[in-house]
Amino acid sequence: MDKKNFTITKQNAAGYTKKIAKFIKDYVTGAKKDGVVMGLSGGLDSSVVARLVQEAGIPLTVVVILDKDELFASGGLEHARELITKFKLDFKVLSIKNACEQLELGAGEALCDASRYGLRPRIRMSLLYALATNSNRLVAGTTNFDETVIGYYTKWGDGASDFNPLGMLTKGEIKILAAQLGVPQAIIDKAPSADEFVGQTDEKEFGFTYDQLDKFVLKGTSGDKKADAAIKERAKLSLHKKSDIPVFNEKKQA
Repeated sequence: MDKKNFTITKQNAAGYTKKIAKFIKDYVTGAKKDGVVMGLSGGLDSSVVARLVQEAGIPLTVVVILDKDELFASGGLEHARELITKFKLDFKVLSIKNACEQLELGAGEALCDASRYGLRPRIRMSLLYALATNSNRLVAGTTNFDETVIGYYTKWGDGASDFNPLGMLTKGEIKILAAQLGVPQAIIDKAPSADEFVGQTDEKEFGFTYDQLDKFVLKGTSGDKKADAAIKERAKLSLHKKSDIPVFNEKKQA
């Protein structure tokens, strides 16, 4: 994983907005693609990516993917609609409810919560790639640097993409960009959530806050020994998500 070597502040946010937009434009046009497809959850990260792609002047279609009503307990559907309306985004609203149910049945056995929760982002990403391929576009990722450090994403699900504008940005930096880009305040202020179940929030699941995680990422410590230990443990347990796939090699084994 690359080492973070820059910090976005309110003072330089306008400049970084232009730099990231240029990165997006150069990458998409360099790949000779006609635009970008991405999932829009109504959360902070996907909202910022949508606005950055829009700022880059690249054709964009955002896809709001439904499976179960409870997944929008955080107000994601309402917030996605607000962003779409405010910035006149091209969009699709699609459902994977039947696909989720059929794959759960097809497993031939009862799936634990972790298996069921992991299934949804993998189906969502498969759908996004199908739509992108069908229109000669790329899939934009939305996983931020904090989430990458502790492995808070689904392997081959929301962790998969063709490019990722937020891969080196902390949650705090993304909030700064969100304000710069005019993202609705309700999206900026709400508690981050993967919407896995009613009442779920990222920070409750972590056992530490994004502010603590930001400090750890930027300074090497959150200032709280218990939080530092929890962050390090999550990072350690998620190494398989960030490493190359191991393969047998006789010379290396010897």
